[in-house]
Amino acid sequence: MVDVTNGEVWKAISAENFMVIGMVTARGESRTAGVMHAVHDERIWFTSHDLAWKTRHISANRNVSITVPVAKRVPLMPWIKIPAATVTFSGDAEIVPVAEMPEHVRSALLDDIDVSDGGDHGHVIGVSVRPRGDFVTYGVGVSALGMRDTEAAAGRVRAASVTA
Repeated sequence: MVDVTNGEVWKAISAENFMVIGMVTARGESRTAGVMHAVHDERIWFTSHDLAWKTRHISANRNVSITVPVAKRVPLMPWIKIPAATVTFSGDAEIVPVAEMPEHVRSALLDDIDVSDGGDHGHVIGVSVRPRGDFVTYGVGVSALGMRDTEAAAGRVRAASVTA
């Protein structure tokens, strides 16, 4: 098992811009969605609309799972296909008005998009996810060749800092 740190995992998550969020519907059915994200204060953020199905499901059940694929490449040989490393964890999601999102998160995710008129999709909202339990990793902190050894490429580290 790879000895990965909390800081290394947050760095890997921050370096990517795509994640998959898993949630459960009111009828107990699982759903996933791919979203762009940003990181701030040991939370992972994304945006949606207040009328979107993601928002309805998260409002009904704050327990979510996150998987972040972490791109792997062979230097000087980008045509070689390498499976992505992954970080996965459980978390508690919170719906946040856009005005209450941290400024740099709002800027990174909305990039000057006008959010004043919700239109047919509803108003833009932020979703903050605070990890709980452990980060479970595969391929983080190991080379692309090291990922061939599944036991050595797996890692686990506490997701939240001691102060959280």
